[in-house]
Amino acid sequence: MRTTVDLPEALVRKLKARAALEGTSLKSLVREAVERGLRAAAEPVREKTGDQVLPSIRLGRALNLAKPSNATLFEFLDE
Repeated sequence: MRTTVDLPEALVRKLKARAALEGTSLKSLVREAVERGLRAAAEPVREKTGDQVLPSIRLGRALNLAKPSNATLFEFLDE
């Protein structure tokens, strides 16, 4: 099926340049981009859960920061 899509000239220039760099046609590049966009939109959005692991920092000593106050954190950072 054919259709007409109005795109800004600057975007068309970028698309043509990218198609040339990838050795493909403008038609193929646009079709692939639309297909990727549709697949991404169909995937469910994953919400962040509390099960995520935070990065750890090794300081050479154990820290007991179960419920630290702001003052405790600032003292720790100043050391």
